[in-house]
Amino acid sequence: MDFTVYKRMAKAIAEQFGENCEVVVHDLSGGDHEKTIVAIENGHVTHRHLGDGPSRIVLEALQQKDSSLLEDSAGYLMKTHDGRILKSSTIYIRDEANEVVGIFAINYDITEMLMAEKAIESLLNHKIEPKIPERIPQNVNDLLDDLIEQSVAMVGKPVALMNKEDKMKAIRFLNTHGAFLVTRSGDKVSKYFGISKYTLYSYIDVKSENGKEA
Repeated sequence: MDFTVYKRMAKAIAEQFGENCEVVVHDLSGGDHEKTIVAIENGHVTHRHLGDGPSRIVLEALQQKDSSLLEDSAGYLMKTHDGRILKSSTIYIRDEANEVVGIFAINYDITEMLMAEKAIESLLNHKIEPKIPERIPQNVNDLLDDLIEQSVAMVGKPVALMNKEDKMKAIRFLNTHGAFLVTRSGDKVSKYFGISKYTLYSYIDVKSENGKEA
């Protein structure tokens, strides 16, 4: 897949909207799932570089067997490691067979705008409901940590209080979101949940009553 056009688009958009606008192109057609970034403009926004790894959305795209189910997303919020808030959009790049082969993403740093909004809000004495953004990881290890935290939050109780069904639910969440595409993730996840790797993979392979993977 030739990403030349998308790289040119990334450069043009970044120049159009300035240094707060990061534009990233991910190549999902290769075999290395941990080094997907083939173009990035204004990478200082998320502290990422060429050759860095995927975000959660990228892993989900790699995990999804039916790429026709993947839909572009626009205007959702993300968060960097240093707490900056980004307004992000994701477009799936498809080949002639309509298979997803890449991702074109825009991350615009709106932190200063939100600070201004908060200042105006205090003057107007009007409360604006905050939205909790998801963090953009700098590497696959951070991404795996975030996914584990999300799986625990989804279950709603700490690991120490989880029973077998709770752990199965958390493991399936991780599998659905592509966590096990990360190298040696099985070791980290099994240790975190206090189960063996055999048990871990047995939880992944359990089928639901309708015959589909749970």
